[in-house]
Amino acid sequence: MIESDMINKSMKIRAVLADDHAMVRAGIRQFVEKTDEVQVIYEASNGQEVIDYLSTCNSKVDVAILDIKMPEMNGIETTKFIRHTYPNIRVLILSAYDDDPYISAVLSTGADGYMLKSATPIELISAIKSIHGGRSALSPAIAQKLIGQLAQETKNPLTDREVEMLQMLKNGKTNKQIGVEKGISSRTVQSHLANIYRKLDVSNRTEALSKATNMGVIKI
Repeated sequence: MIESDMINKSMKIRAVLADDHAMVRAGIRQFVEKTDEVQVIYEASNGQEVIDYLSTCNSKVDVAILDIKMPEMNGIETTKFIRHTYPNIRVLILSAYDDDPYISAVLSTGADGYMLKSATPIELISAIKSIHGGRSALSPAIAQKLIGQLAQETKNPLTDREVEMLQMLKNGKTNKQIGVEKGISSRTVQSHLANIYRKLDVSNRTEALSKATNMGVIKI
């Protein structure tokens, strides 16, 4: 939509900005251009306009700043396209949404950063500089949610008896041998294993042993 003058472009981080609300774009642009380190060289109202611009522009683009919800082509779809077609362009998602499904969707695309629109100008500039430098950037609220998800994933859901059975499997015991040692039938052993698979969200003993080992539930 709007291409700006490229004065001193070699000295600045060159960014394209996509958001379907013109007033929001204006505010973001004002934020990021308060310093001499970032210049918005193109504004778009959706992802398709960003892709069209990238396919025809003669200017080097360093960073794409994208909203998630946009018409025609949203931020998730645009990020996937950029990661595949322009791998040298870093992508920062700037959104009002911090729901778990959005976080998972964004991170699965390979975006370099995820910041909330509630970020301060200093936080936004810092995020742009971080991803331009090859690092990642997350709003504190996003990072906290990811830590919570990780803690939940690594929490041991198994009982002591189930852990003991997995350790016996790890040590090479068969179902029959486990049953004899524990004084239960092979069918009961299989029932315990089914519960273990369900709790670990796996489908067989190999996957169960691998996941339990990675979680530190059983000894190597």
